[in-house]
Amino acid sequence: MTVYGIKTCGSVRKALKFFKEHNIEYDFVDFKKEQVDEAKIREWLKKTTIEKLFNNRGTKYRTLKLKDLNLDEEGKIEWLAKENMLIKRPVIEYNDKLIVGFDEELYRDVFL
Repeated sequence: MTVYGIKTCGSVRKALKFFKEHNIEYDFVDFKKEQVDEAKIREWLKKTTIEKLFNNRGTKYRTLKLKDLNLDEEGKIEWLAKENMLIKRPVIEYNDKLIVGFDEELYRDVFL
């Protein structure tokens, strides 16, 4: 299992705490140290939607004034690859699943 995110994100911290409490092993990829490229984002989009993956409520989205650009899906994919902080966190690759965000109930169903 691979968890993508940043350690300072509240949702990522909750997810990592959940895994630690349940002795679930994972690899962690820090967006601040390792850039996720467009190929990886397109791979994720085979398992989830751009709406789930693209964080249009975060600081980075507002700072870049992306609302004004009225982006289509291709535009959003380009921005996600350019600026990983726009990816909703955490992103978890588990078996053939992709889980985006923290949802304790879902985590219990999937991981326990």
